[in-house]
Amino acid sequence: MERFEGGCLCGQVRYVIEGDPAASMVCHCTHCQKQSGSAFSTIIGMPENKVSINGEPVTYRDSGESGKSVERQFCGTCGSPLFSKVEVSPGMLWVKAGTLDDPSDYQPSAHIWTRSKQCWVDTGDIPAFDTNPG
Repeated sequence: MERFEGGCLCGQVRYVIEGDPAASMVCHCTHCQKQSGSAFSTIIGMPENKVSINGEPVTYRDSGESGKSVERQFCGTCGSPLFSKVEVSPGMLWVKAGTLDDPSDYQPSAHIWTRSKQCWVDTGDIPAFDTNPG
């Protein structure tokens, strides 16, 4: 069983993940681009009960390109994006891979919402989907 730790830039919110990720992907939707301040968001899907959070992230309620609700959680002090809870995957917590203490083992298994992908981003040999395949 895997164990990962991570947190925000200032350290006010920390988390521990116990268990193997259910999914790892790169989301290219326009909302993830805005929320991350980048071309995409790198995310790890974990059952919520496998993630222990210390500190209180702030929640912004959004809706994704699918029209379904998305709760975007971030540090209220430094603004680091940390987690997302999405209506299309109840019981899952999507952890921002860049907030892991050691993200070097992160390997995405898919790219989603590539219809919004920036033209200069190469998805390589990893499966890519125009929207969310789920």
